[in-house]
Amino acid sequence: MIGKLNHIAIVVPDLPAATALYRDTLGAAVSQPVDLAAHGVTVVFVNLPNTKIELLHPFGEASPVAGFLAKNPSGGIHHVCYEVDDILAARDRLKAEGARVLGDGEPKLGAHDKPVLFLHPKDFCGTLVELEQV
Repeated sequence: MIGKLNHIAIVVPDLPAATALYRDTLGAAVSQPVDLAAHGVTVVFVNLPNTKIELLHPFGEASPVAGFLAKNPSGGIHHVCYEVDDILAARDRLKAEGARVLGDGEPKLGAHDKPVLFLHPKDFCGTLVELEQV
């Protein structure tokens, strides 16, 4: 059901420093920061030959990653994102298997302007999983 690994998201306490680390120290191509107010994050994408790294930083008071940073002040891996062909079919199959879809269960537009859903980490070996329709 799942396709390629789309990205690994890392929450960072200092977005400019993390961007510089990937760009200047590791030599990766990075995007400009993009504020995603609807998701409460600012993102920078690190483009790699086989996937992307999504650097996440809180945006606004109600940011969902602010709590993550409070518990992990140095930051860390937040989620992995897998591609799916049909997000509604994937959701329905996963729910039938007992997986919990976070939120109201309806896809929302993600950072790539494609439908996304998040799956409860307790159902996936302690890892928050994002599904993105391609």
